[in-house]
Amino acid sequence: MPGRLPAGPVETAPPGAVGAGAGGPVGGSAVAGAGRDAGAGAVEGAGRAAAHDGSADSASRGAASRAADAASAGSGVEALLEQLASLPSLMVAFSGGADSAFLLAAAVRALGPERVEAATAVSPSLPRAELERARAFAEGLGVVHHAPTTDELSREGYRANAGDRCFFCKTELMSVVGPLAEARAIAAVATGTNADDLAAGFRPGIRAAAGAGAITPLADAGLTKAEIRAASKEWGLATWDKPAAACLASRIAYGVEVTAAGLRRVAEAEEALREAFGRAAIPVRNLRVRDMGGGTAKVEVDAELVPAVAERPSLLEAVTGFAEVRLDSQGFRSGAMNELLPDPERYR
Repeated sequence: MPGRLPAGPVETAPPGAVGAGAGGPVGGSAVAGAGRDAGAGAVEGAGRAAAHDGSADSASRGAASRAADAASAGSGVEALLEQLASLPSLMVAFSGGADSAFLLAAAVRALGPERVEAATAVSPSLPRAELERARAFAEGLGVVHHAPTTDELSREGYRANAGDRCFFCKTELMSVVGPLAEARAIAAVATGTNADDLAAGFRPGIRAAAGAGAITPLADAGLTKAEIRAASKEWGLATWDKPAAACLASRIAYGVEVTAAGLRRVAEAEEALREAFGRAAIPVRNLRVRDMGGGTAKVEVDAELVPAVAERPSLLEAVTGFAEVRLDSQGFRSGAMNELLPDPERYR
């Protein structure tokens, strides 16, 4: 059991930037169908059409890639369900993202909803809308959902915001979810870490969760992000194409102190900017407002939309609270802040 448990110019990347969760067999048809036949909170309704560039060749390549992902996911999903079915019960550390959502749905299929619970940590680093989405998804699966409060800001290492910030964040998470699982007589706590996360290497949070006893069923089954999305789509989960939604602290440049006010500022900036893009009919999917320190914000949007946003710099005026707002010419990429670390290998 885990222990305590004014709009500015387009900005280019600096030269030389470094790139960088008594068990028995799977239940009967009702359990096996959980997630596929769950309520509106978990199952995709109208859905969102997959983005494409309109060309037949691109669409064909995309379809072929998705088919390959679905095929390769098969054995991994079987391994995942087998592992989950061996557990007496499970608490999923549920962020609401595609990975932990799929893990939660898989646990319901393997164990039945009565032996699965979900916990979404509530703190200033969680966007407000994400909590309600997570609650609706869990309830749609018939799973008990907890929303315990965590206090990452009480941890000096988190506030200091060095390259290992995620270690302190995950340590705080497990210090709350671990005892919650124990109090609920839940046998194990699992995170949504996938095989790609392990391959990426730069994941101090994974190290902290493992040290606190959390298990990583998706990674253990060898499931990649693409395979998880493909399987989620096959199961009818609304999260199959949900954009990545890292915690708000990931928007603040390393070395810039993390504060409640700073987290609130980037959350409000992203909300305002998303609304502005909507009014301008710019279909932004991935969006980040990065606090670079010194009163400067950097905006990342889907790479293919950078030209459209660059042509309308007045849209960036929706971002307030910063002296300067710049558009990143490279567009959105996960882990962009890691590029700015002088020694990223130190935190691998």
